[in-house]
Amino acid sequence: DSGQRVSLRADEGLRPDRSGLARLGLRTADRSLTECPVTVACEWIPAPYEQFGEGDYGNHDKADRPASQSVEYIVIHDTEATWDTTLRLVQDPEYVSWQYSLRSSDGHVAQHLRLKDIGWHAGNWYVNAKSVGLEHEGFLVSPDAWYTEAMYRSSARLVRHLAKRYDIPLDRQHIIGHDNVPGTLPSTIPGMHTDPGPFWDWAHYFALLGRPFVPTASAGASAVTIRPDYDRHQPVYTGCAKAGDTCAPHGSAAVRLHTAPDDSAPLVKDAGLRPGGGESTTGVNDTGARATTGQQYAVAERRGDWTAIWYLGQKAWFHNPRTRPTAVGARAALVTPREGLAEVPVYGRAYP
Repeated sequence: DSGQRVSLRADEGLRPDRSGLARLGLRTADRSLTECPVTVACEWIPAPYEQFGEGDYGNHDKADRPASQSVEYIVIHDTEATWDTTLRLVQDPEYVSWQYSLRSSDGHVAQHLRLKDIGWHAGNWYVNAKSVGLEHEGFLVSPDAWYTEAMYRSSARLVRHLAKRYDIPLDRQHIIGHDNVPGTLPSTIPGMHTDPGPFWDWAHYFALLGRPFVPTASAGASAVTIRPDYDRHQPVYTGCAKAGDTCAPHGSAAVRLHTAPDDSAPLVKDAGLRPGGGESTTGVNDTGARATTGQQYAVAERRGDWTAIWYLGQKAWFHNPRTRPTAVGARAALVTPREGLAEVPVYGRAYP
């Protein structure tokens, strides 16, 4: 990393300074190859496709989407890297790939793959085959430094464009974080990624998408949509700078899930992340006991200012006072056991 930034001219629609890219050893081409809305500054910086031998090639799959696979999801990532490093990585034929990168400072977009091709970004080939991946420059432990309004707005414009193109619903079942992508097998779950993290402002993002999270049922409904007040909701996180340290107070899109309606009760366990039975923690990268803005759950019970949802086969409690709710009523289809059954067994995994 030379420390140089990709420079952009203020005129000519923010076209890239080719000499700056050349100094960084980056390959690029003009905007005519991009598949971006006209409302964002966008350039083409292709990810390589090089064959190294039989069955060994990189760094994406050639495809013919949507004919070969329906495109159903948009996956929101952060890069955990600077812009220069991000561009170097996506142009490494032995690394992985994604469709778009977005720059923190101004929301500038670089496209790396044609939308018909399949990027390797989600850690789950089924999701890769059915999704478009957006990488946002930044580090999840430093949201104020990296998750800028310019990047949120540019990203929302791009997502609206892609959702319209592929008829993707603008909801949290289809616009997902990398931290929502499931492992393909029990053994792969602990290694799944945690970005964009608890400080990504999903409520603001969906407001920019024109789909704010609003109540669709009464406060006593049998389902809820998670929706804390981002700025006022500041649960304690640890591990931002080093293991065990306490992160600076910050708004969060995620609510903590407890085994009982009490802040001092243990957090619920995640058998996927910790198959040995370990405890969930307050770590900023520990997704084991969180429900995040926009996600919907069936209500299991209510007691005073606390609501329990069904989460990984168990009751999970979160603080949800009427004066400062962290969830709103939702109309949703629910599966219940038929008469004579105590539970609904669920089997299977996606395998294209």
